[in-house]
Amino acid sequence: MKDLEEKLKNPVWHSLNETHNKFLIEYDGVQFYKPDICIFGAFYDATKTTKALNEYSKIAERFFLVSEGGIPITDDNNVVLEKKINGCQLILDKQIDTEITEEIVLLTEEHIDEVYDLIWLVMPGFYQKGGFNMGKYYGIFKDDKLVAITGQRMQTNDFIEVSGVVTHPKYTRRGFAKQLVAHTTNEIIKENKFPILHTNKGNSAIPLYEKLGYRLTRDMNWWLFRRK
Repeated sequence: MKDLEEKLKNPVWHSLNETHNKFLIEYDGVQFYKPDICIFGAFYDATKTTKALNEYSKIAERFFLVSEGGIPITDDNNVVLEKKINGCQLILDKQIDTEITEEIVLLTEEHIDEVYDLIWLVMPGFYQKGGFNMGKYYGIFKDDKLVAITGQRMQTNDFIEVSGVVTHPKYTRRGFAKQLVAHTTNEIIKENKFPILHTNKGNSAIPLYEKLGYRLTRDMNWWLFRRK
C-alpha cells in the first residue's frame, strides 16, 4: 500500500515509468508524454523544470505539469503559465453495485474520430487523438451515433485512471455517465488494480463519484503552460 500511495502522489511520473513508458520523453529528470498522446508532464525536482519546459515547448504549444504540491520554476522568456487548476484525486477499492441498463460497447480504432469529436465538443482544448491509445474506451450509442464515453488514461501496475467522462449535451440526464463510470471502474477492478479519478475542485460530478464509492484522497495541481 505504501508503494501505491507514493505512485498516487505523482501519477503522471509513475505511469510513464511503468505502463506508458513507450510514450515517455525525458529532459534531465522531468518526464512528459509524447505530445500526440497526451500533453502531461511530471517532476520531482522543481529546479530542473525550467530547461525541460523550454525544450518541451518546442514540440507542444500548450501543456501541463501535474503535481501534488511542488511548484515548477519557469523561464518567462520562453514559457508562460496560463493558469493553475486546483484539482483533486479520488480512489475506489471495491466493485460498484449499480444497475446497467444501457448497452456499453468497447470502442475500437474505428471510433477514434468519434471519440475525439465528442470530447472536443464538450471539453475542447486538451485531448489528443493519440490519447485513445492510453487505455480502453467504452461508449453508448443512440440514434446510430456515439453519445457518451468513458476512457482510461494514466496507468501503472497498481492503478488505472478513469477519464474522458463525456456525454453529448442532447443526451444528458439519462444516467449514461453513471453507468459508464461504474462499468469502467469494475473492469479496472477485474484487473486487480485500483480505479482513480482526477477532476477540478468543486466539480459538480464529484457527488456522483462519491455516491458510486469513490473517496477524495489528495489535492492534485495542474499547471497549464503555453509557448511564448
